[in-house]
Amino acid sequence: MSGTHTDQDTWRAATRYPDPAVISLDPRFDKYMLPLAAIERLATGCRWSEGPVWFGDARYLLWNDIPNNRIMRWDEATEQVSTYREPSNFANGQTRDRVGRLITCEHGGRRVTRTEYNGTIKVLADCYDGKRLSSPNDVVVKSDDSIWFTDPPFGIMGNYEGYRAEPELGQNIYRLEPETGSLIIVADDVLGPNGLAFSPDETRLYVVESRGDPTRKILEYEVSPDGVTILNKRVLIDAGKGTPDGFRIDLDGNLWCGWGMGSAELDGVMIFAPDGTPIGRIALPERCANLCFGGRANSRLFMAASTSVYALYVNVAGVEGG
Repeated sequence: MSGTHTDQDTWRAATRYPDPAVISLDPRFDKYMLPLAAIERLATGCRWSEGPVWFGDARYLLWNDIPNNRIMRWDEATEQVSTYREPSNFANGQTRDRVGRLITCEHGGRRVTRTEYNGTIKVLADCYDGKRLSSPNDVVVKSDDSIWFTDPPFGIMGNYEGYRAEPELGQNIYRLEPETGSLIIVADDVLGPNGLAFSPDETRLYVVESRGDPTRKILEYEVSPDGVTILNKRVLIDAGKGTPDGFRIDLDGNLWCGWGMGSAELDGVMIFAPDGTPIGRIALPERCANLCFGGRANSRLFMAASTSVYALYVNVAGVEGG
């Protein structure tokens, strides 16, 4: 399963097609592999890359370099890397709302913000029941425009990815009505809630439990018909020695999960069928924290992996809102 990309410093793009670092673990994955596409490294030199989000209307990718307190930008037309925003308030997870505005989780501000069309930043949520949020981590926007985000204390545990502070609230998953400001807790029973995403029909919510005991897990909830509450939590994927972080869903309902930690043999992206079966792997020389779909047909996978950002064309598109 190791592929050819095993060391960050000596990594080279594949010189032959198909790329041996794109690995099928199940025949269900074969149709998503493009034999004439290989992994590319678009940028490097970050301290910890997170929160990739694609702006197709302007053909650029944003991602966060959290410890360096900046949002970075890669332009598809020029392949140039630049700084989009600095300081970023130690921004982490990001997405776009259904009208294209940037939604950002900020460790430093302990808040969720929206970047308006004119570039101004609007605070959408920074407290609940009179208490400050901890450090919003990852975010997804549902088709009803509601914003769902996780709020573990990771960004306030030290001064590397935020500012050290004591949490005032539990480790919750929230649902926000952005226009009214209504904020509710939809789950308070996840140990270290991290990445989250909806199934294509939005009947299921998946959440990474990154402090699970004894292993990390990806949980599955049913979304009630009201579209607001979630129920019937179950373990969909036990990560074992792996470390799932951020992830996104394709139109067929497969989970594409940032993965790594513990061993170089785990670094990269794991792909799971909707039933939780591992079907594919993308081997990278670094642990992958998060990813998104983008490109012309929303079928280019952008992977934020530790110090670098990688990309791979695949034969399936991602769902909207992730």
